[in-house]
Amino acid sequence: MSDLPRQPQILPQHVAIIMDGNGRWALRQGKPRSAGHEAGSEALKRTIQAAHERGIATLTVYAFSSENWRRPRSEVRQLLDLFLRALNREVSELDKHGVKLVFIGDRSAFNRTLREGMQRAERKTEGNTNLTLNVAVNYGGQTDILAAARILAEQARDGQLDPEQIDQERFESLLSLSSVPPPDLFIRTGGERRLSNFLLWQLAYTELYFTDILWPDFAEEHFDAALADFARRERRFGGLGQIRSA
Repeated sequence: MSDLPRQPQILPQHVAIIMDGNGRWALRQGKPRSAGHEAGSEALKRTIQAAHERGIATLTVYAFSSENWRRPRSEVRQLLDLFLRALNREVSELDKHGVKLVFIGDRSAFNRTLREGMQRAERKTEGNTNLTLNVAVNYGGQTDILAAARILAEQARDGQLDPEQIDQERFESLLSLSSVPPPDLFIRTGGERRLSNFLLWQLAYTELYFTDILWPDFAEEHFDAALADFARRERRFGGLGQIRSA
């Protein structure tokens, strides 16, 4: 019999995660920050497996934000090197388990080797349907919104679009993740309580879950705790919801 906790009846179909705490984990271990990022990649593998086993349809993770370029150059280089190594190492395993890999964000700042690696991984896994894994790299929520607004403004300027036709559906079609429903559950590890410019439009009615667990320590039981917490929420989407007796 499995030792896994009993699964909640209500599962999110789309989970978004900010994987925070790699550096602090390494500091507490007396190790360089690069060791924290290595351990964090193992935590991601565990989480992908857990999401797949529990029937989550979509997992979106914040791997490298547009603000991460402000970190020391040596750390940025280590992060990107780790990302490329993990990509080359894991894509076949993801493909074997039916995981579709998608990258969102501005790839133009990355070197050619990394861009081509991302493109190969997407092509290799594009037909998979067991789990969609969206990896946000050089991504920022504000930039995502501005890019969509700019496209609509250009279309209106050129006479291709009546401004009266701009509605929520049209706007969302131009955002990253337009092909999947917005996240049901957002998880942030590491103890911080903020969104850090991640999926600002898409998280409008997402249930937020924060944990003090540092990302390299995030394990199956912590993922299940977040799912169980989600199952207890009453999602009202701005309405009154179900009236409960006292």
